[in-house]
Amino acid sequence: MLAIRYLALTVLVIWLGGMIVLGLLVAPSTFGVLQTSAPDPGSGRMLAGAVFGEILRRFHLLAYGCGVVLLTCLFMMKFIGPPPTAFVARAALVALMLALAVYSGVPVSREIAALQAQVSGPIGALPETDARRVRFDRLHSLSTTLMTINMGLGIVLLYWYVRES
Repeated sequence: MLAIRYLALTVLVIWLGGMIVLGLLVAPSTFGVLQTSAPDPGSGRMLAGAVFGEILRRFHLLAYGCGVVLLTCLFMMKFIGPPPTAFVARAALVALMLALAVYSGVPVSREIAALQAQVSGPIGALPETDARRVRFDRLHSLSTTLMTINMGLGIVLLYWYVRES
C-alpha cells in the first residue's frame, strides 16, 4: 500500500513540477534566447514557438501518463486498503486535470498548429485585427489558463498527500 501511495505522489510531483518548470522557466527562456539570438526577432519567435510547441507536445504525453497512473493508484488504494481521505474528491480532481490536459493537448494545440501553418511569418506580425491573430491569442490564453488551473488543482492534491504523512 505504501508503494502505491509513493508511486501516486511521485507521478503527481512529476506532473505538477513539469507544469511549473515549463511555465516559469522553459517558455520564457526559450522565447527570450531565440528571439534575441536570431538574425531577426520574427524568425527567432517562430523558432521558439516551434521548439516550445514540441516540448509541450511531449509534455502532454507525459501528463496523460501521469494522470492515468495517478487515477489507477487512487483506485488501487481504495480497493486494496482503506480508501484515501476524500477519495471521491481526489479522483474527481485527477480526472478533471486529465481532461483539461487532453483538451489543451489535442484540440487546442491542433488548432494553434493549424493557425501557425496558415501564416508564413510570425503570427505576432499580423495586424491585431486579423482573425487568425485574434484566434491564436485566444487559444494561447486558453492554453495558459488550462495549465494554470491544472497547477492549482495539482497543488491541492499535493496538499492532501502531504497532510496525510
